[in-house]
Amino acid sequence: MGEIERIKEEMLDKKVWAVVGASPNESKFGYKIYKKLKDRGYEVYGVNPKYDEIDGDKLYKSIADLPMKPDCVDMVVNPKLSKKAVEDIANTGIEYVWFQPGTFDEDVIELAEEKGLKYVYYDCVLVALE
Repeated sequence: MGEIERIKEEMLDKKVWAVVGASPNESKFGYKIYKKLKDRGYEVYGVNPKYDEIDGDKLYKSIADLPMKPDCVDMVVNPKLSKKAVEDIANTGIEYVWFQPGTFDEDVIELAEEKGLKYVYYDCVLVALE
C-alpha cells in the first residue's frame, strides 16, 4: 500500500471532520461531501463564511471558530482559499487534510508539506466512501 493510500485509510478511520466550503446548495460538492460524511456517521462541522447553516446545522466562519478541533479537514474551495485554510489548519494543530480535485495547486501542496501535514489529493471523498 502506498503512502497516500495509507494516509487515506487513516483519515477515513477518524470520526470528526470539518468541510471547508460546505454549502447549503444541494448541487454543490460542498453540500454532497458534507452530507455523505454525516450519513456515514461522521461528526462533521461545516466552514463557510458566506452561509449560516446547512440542513439546520450551524456553519462556522473559519477553522478557528469551530467548537472543537477536528481530526481531518476536507477542502472544497479554490486553491487561493485552500492556501489560507492550510495556515489555519497548521496553526490549530490539525494533522490531516483532504484536498478535493480542483482545490489545490503546487503552492498549496508545498505549504502543506512545509507545515508537516498529512494529506490526500486527487482523490474524492465521495468516491472513497462509496
